[in-house]
Amino acid sequence: MTSIAQSITDISLIDAVTGGTVQVVSKAGPKGLVIIFHSMNCPFAGMYQQRVKELRENFQNQGMNFILINPESDNSPAVQAELRKFIDDSGINTSYLIDSKQELVKLFQISKIPEAIILAPGATGLEVKYKGAIDNNPQAESSVSERFLERAINQVLRGETTTPSQVRATGCNIRTF
Repeated sequence: MTSIAQSITDISLIDAVTGGTVQVVSKAGPKGLVIIFHSMNCPFAGMYQQRVKELRENFQNQGMNFILINPESDNSPAVQAELRKFIDDSGINTSYLIDSKQELVKLFQISKIPEAIILAPGATGLEVKYKGAIDNNPQAESSVSERFLERAINQVLRGETTTPSQVRATGCNIRTF
């Protein structure tokens, strides 16, 4: 996959959890960063809530950090409070950044919620190692037969090439502004 992540170093977003502005790349752990595009208005994001929480719990201590990105909200205090409450209530326990200008959506050509990106250190900084679906069954976790994101994280942690490196995500279309 191409290394388009260099320009991510220029992107700073509001973190609804802290209220501060953060550089997206500063959220990466030593092994990388999993970005999950999320919206409170998308039922598919709700279906994946527990799975995202478990992935973060399983991989955070292995050097892979997680963040949620909301590309459909503004930076208003009311929206920040709603997103902060979601993080508190869900137990996902991660930063929730607001991409109000859809900079990351455009950079990574994201079209669905939820859609995941894995950025990991490469020869030229953070590089996209995986883009796409979390798994192959949003509705029924018990019927999942392909855990795309989990497999890709494990491959990155082992220093392997992710296969597949891209899987079409299923979910809500991102509203573009």
